[in-house]
Amino acid sequence: MIALVLAVLLASPLAAAQGVAPSLALPIQCRPGVDCEIQNYVDRDPGPGARDYQCGTRSYEGHDGIDFRLPSLVRQRQGVAVLAAADGQVARVRDGVADVSVRATGTSAVQGRECGNGVVIRHEGGFETQYCHLARGSIVVKAGDPVRAGDVIARVGLSGRTEYPHLHFTVREGRAIVDPFAYGAAEGACRSGRSLWRPELREALAYKPRSVLNTGFATQPLGIDAIDEEPALPTPEAAVLVAYARAIGLKAGDVQTLTLTGPEGVELASSTARPLPRDQAQSMVFAGVRRPAGGWPRGRYRGEYLVRQGGETVLRQVFDFTL
Repeated sequence: MIALVLAVLLASPLAAAQGVAPSLALPIQCRPGVDCEIQNYVDRDPGPGARDYQCGTRSYEGHDGIDFRLPSLVRQRQGVAVLAAADGQVARVRDGVADVSVRATGTSAVQGRECGNGVVIRHEGGFETQYCHLARGSIVVKAGDPVRAGDVIARVGLSGRTEYPHLHFTVREGRAIVDPFAYGAAEGACRSGRSLWRPELREALAYKPRSVLNTGFATQPLGIDAIDEEPALPTPEAAVLVAYARAIGLKAGDVQTLTLTGPEGVELASSTARPLPRDQAQSMVFAGVRRPAGGWPRGRYRGEYLVRQGGETVLRQVFDFTL
């Protein structure tokens, strides 16, 4: 099989407008902002720094695509389809790379196979799209197959150089990287160019400086690995009730607060984290309380997650469950 070597692609410059660019459908079967989020955008900084197409921080040095992230490993194991973003012909395929986080194996284990299991589709006008980190054994196309926009080509996996389940989606014109949110923008420019996404997708894909990835309730304080396994909701027998939230794209100076409220509207617990010392790809906070002597009152329990920057609320999400 032809190797899909991501390291070579990272060196490609951003493309300026040339041919007739495709109109892109969503390459993953999820609802952005509901059951998936964009973790990273194309790095538009031509130097050693990183910035996204809005001059924000949702990228990292040399990142050449869009990362559509699933909220948990449970969601990935349930099966999330990867879709052809435009009509074309399959050019290259690779399969057989294990679905294992590089936190467990180290990056050297996937050297030369950073994309993991992947598919490249060639489109008219000299464009191609690449789909990385696919689930092993899930690819249902082969080189030479014609595809239409929206056709299922695989499932989201955990293969290659990744720590979490996501689709890394890259667009190229010739050998040059294309930012599908800013096609035709000058090298290094942001807040310019035009979107290649179909018009009906642009609201769902609107830029967010920060996003909430997970919220929920559990029976003990959690780490990030536990959130990825979607802990069971507390029952009346639970000794502890914990609310948790995980966000992505947080900025230096952000202050996170999580408040847990009981059925009568009484605050049961609240936790405020220290201001973040630097931008963080992901961060979590939890607030919990032990079961009272008389047991948990029946009714609705509510969590409120806030992120403040300079005293201003920049992110808020409310969530609840009934006990």
